[in-house]
Amino acid sequence: MARNSVVVPEAREALDKFKMEAANEVGVNLKQGYNGHLTSREAGSVGGQMVKKMIKEYESGLK
Repeated sequence: MARNSVVVPEAREALDKFKMEAANEVGVNLKQGYNGHLTSREAGSVGGQMVKKMIKEYESGLK
């Protein structure tokens, strides 16, 4: 299985929306489709923001 494949194909749209929201929060200009122009720092900051939000949501569900 490819590293970036979606296990539930119906979730692709929601994941793309989540990624765009995270990019806006950290000030990275993403476009639909391929974003090969991003630096590693920019791509990492988007992924990091997504992880922070997922952890925060998970922890709020534990309380």
